[in-house]
Amino acid sequence: MISLIDLKRQYQNISQEILDSVKEVFESGQYILGPKVAEFEKKCAEYLNVNHAIGVGNGTDALVIALESVGIGKGDEVITTPFTFFATAEAIVRVGARPVFVDIDPLSYNIDPEKIEEKITERTKAIIPVHIFGQVCDMKKIVQIAKKYNLYIIEDACQAFGAEFEGKKAGTIGDVGCFSFFPTKNLGGFGDGGLIVTDSDEIASKARMLRQHGSKKKYFNEMIGFNSRLDEVQAAILLVKLKYIDSWNRRRIEIAQKFSQELKLDGLVTPKKCNSFEFGHIYHLYILQHEKREKLMEYLAQKGIATGIYYPVPLHLTKALSFLGYKEGDFEIAEKLCKKSFAIPMFPELTDEEIEYITTSINQFGGSLQ
Repeated sequence: MISLIDLKRQYQNISQEILDSVKEVFESGQYILGPKVAEFEKKCAEYLNVNHAIGVGNGTDALVIALESVGIGKGDEVITTPFTFFATAEAIVRVGARPVFVDIDPLSYNIDPEKIEEKITERTKAIIPVHIFGQVCDMKKIVQIAKKYNLYIIEDACQAFGAEFEGKKAGTIGDVGCFSFFPTKNLGGFGDGGLIVTDSDEIASKARMLRQHGSKKKYFNEMIGFNSRLDEVQAAILLVKLKYIDSWNRRRIEIAQKFSQELKLDGLVTPKKCNSFEFGHIYHLYILQHEKREKLMEYLAQKGIATGIYYPVPLHLTKALSFLGYKEGDFEIAEKLCKKSFAIPMFPELTDEEIEYITTSINQFGGSLQ
């Protein structure tokens, strides 16, 4: 079986480096906010070219803390996409604000900036663009809108570590950027982890307090915060992996290009790169569309090829968010994509032979329907 992502292969390539780095943590006796976290934050800030990088417990906490750090709360509205992982909207609700959805662009699958302005009200305080599947949103237009209406931009870059737009890294274009280091991400740990980045001293100071029970100094709590700190062991692992992120992302781009060139099945829609930047799309996932999705996925399973659906339900139709009052048909493009799209294997260690087998198998699917 060819997995959607094979984390064991990546580990085998860098296992000794990982073990050496983790051993340093074990021997140091410093397990919470120790030197590895500090070093990782520093190197992330350098890599992303931002003033501040703050390690937190996971990507969801990164979003919640980012929202609180810019003062968003009860009664506020935050514009975002219905085609994303649940955490994006969950974080908005968690701070007492209301998610306001905007349909997606049919080519990039990202929020459609042409539809944002019509959703802005006097309660709108921020936009959360999600760089879905590793492709950066049209941040030029989103920044223009945010400036016009004096809105914060909190980038959900959880699937886009290392992606870029006009010379800037994803997560560094708005006021705050949020990342996840969930194991399957392009830069993934061996457990949960997250990062908040910003150029603002004020936002960074508040985020650092919020991640540690609202305190700058232990036992002197200035606000109600969270217990959300990047683990020292995860930081040790991520420090090793950070050295490889660009080469891994380049390999993902190379694999995506091979897929797009070789896939010829009638009716199959391959992902479109909607910008000209080298790392404008880093293919966290490689998403296809087909009218006979379920049959094609079943066929590929029989061929030993794993597939997955991201996402089966758009956020506005989830039970948890039914109180928002949305209904089927409100965001037709997102709804259509949820019914037709699926992922095939994508990870840097995928071999050329496996790529050929996957594309050949998909191309032969039409004959199986005869």
